[in-house]
Amino acid sequence: MKKAKKSKHNTLAKPEGGKYHRNEWAIIGAPCEIIEKLMDDLSTSLPSNMRLGLLNAAHKKGRKDNNFHVNILDKISHSKISTNQTDIDPSYRKLLSDTDLALINGNHFLGAKQIVIITEEKKESLSKKIDRLTDIKIILLQRSSDDIHDFVLDLIKEKEDIQIFRLDQIEKISKAIMEDYNMSIPPLYGLILAGGKSQRMGRDKGDIEYHDRPQREYEAHLVQDFCNRTFISCRENQDELIETSFPKLYDTFSNLGPYGGILSAFREHPNTAWLTLACDLPYLDKATIKKLVSKRNPQKLATCFHNPVTQFPEPLITIWEPKAYPQLLEYLSRGFSCPRKVLINSDIEEIHLDDPIHLTNVNDPESRDLAKRQLEILFSG
Repeated sequence: MKKAKKSKHNTLAKPEGGKYHRNEWAIIGAPCEIIEKLMDDLSTSLPSNMRLGLLNAAHKKGRKDNNFHVNILDKISHSKISTNQTDIDPSYRKLLSDTDLALINGNHFLGAKQIVIITEEKKESLSKKIDRLTDIKIILLQRSSDDIHDFVLDLIKEKEDIQIFRLDQIEKISKAIMEDYNMSIPPLYGLILAGGKSQRMGRDKGDIEYHDRPQREYEAHLVQDFCNRTFISCRENQDELIETSFPKLYDTFSNLGPYGGILSAFREHPNTAWLTLACDLPYLDKATIKKLVSKRNPQKLATCFHNPVTQFPEPLITIWEPKAYPQLLEYLSRGFSCPRKVLINSDIEEIHLDDPIHLTNVNDPESRDLAKRQLEILFSG
C-alpha cells in the first residue's frame, strides 16, 4: 500500500479571493481599450467611499523613468510609486490590500471572478482562455441582440446567478458588483482575550467574578448574540486552568500579549472579522457591544471606540476586519506589538460613547475592589 506523501510544512488557512485581492473582478473578452473604458466608467459609478484598485498592463515596452530600483514621488494631491523590477507580480496583493475591490484586465491577468464582454473580434482569443473563466458572474453585450458565444453558454448552463447587461448599462453593472460585495462581507467571530499573565492583579483577571460568573464567561455570553462563533483566547498551558463552555483558541504567537491573541485568531480563521475584548472589562454591557456592531464598517481596517481618557482608539474592544491581518503582521515585522499603534496609523471607524466607563480596564486589586463596590451599588439600586 502506497504511503501518503507527508508535508514538512503546516497547513495554514488561506485568505479567500484570488491571487491579487480578496474581492477581485477580471474583465475579459474585449479589446483592452473597451475594458479600460469600462474600468474608468465603473470607477466613477461605484460608491465614492469605496477604495478601488486597478491592475492593468501596457502592450508597449515602456521607458524607465530613472535608474532607481523603487521610485516614490510624494505629490501634493497624491503619491506615485514606480519600480524598475520586472517580477513584482507576487507583490500586487500587498499593494492592493488596502483597497475594497480590485478591477483587473483579464486579457493580461487571472481574476477569481469574471465579467465577460461578448465581442466578435475577441471571440477566438477568448475561446483559448477558457481556463480563465472559472467563476463568471456578469456577461456584457455590446447590443441587446448579440448572441452569447456557445462555449460561454456551456460554462454557465449550471449557474443560476448570472446577470446579463448591455455594456453601456454602467449603473446596473455597478449595482450587481455591489450586491456581490455586500454578500461577501466577512462573518463576525468573537474573541475574549484571556491569555494574559495578570501580573499586576496577582491572579487570573478572567477568572474574577463581577457578575456571578468568571469575567471571561460573562463577556463571551455578551458577544455570542452578535457573533457567528465565540472563542476564549488563551495560552496552551492555561488549558486545564480555564473551564469554559466556549471553544478555546490557543496563542501561536507567544509572549506578545493581546497582539499575539489577535494574530493567532486570524491565523486560524483569516476570512472572518474578529470582535476582540480584553477579559478585564467589568463595566462592559450588551448595549455597548450592540453599538459597536451596529457601527461596524467593513470597508475600514477596524471599528472601535474612541477612549476620551487616553484620547486614543480603544484597541481591545474592537472589530478587526480581515484586511487587518497583513497590517498586524507588517507592524510585527517592524518590531511593534501594540494594537493601539496599528489603529492610530490606519484607516479606521472610530465611534464615541456617552458614558466611557464601559471602556474601563481593571488591572489591579484596588481597581477590582472599587469596581465590585460600584457594580453592587448600581445593580442594587
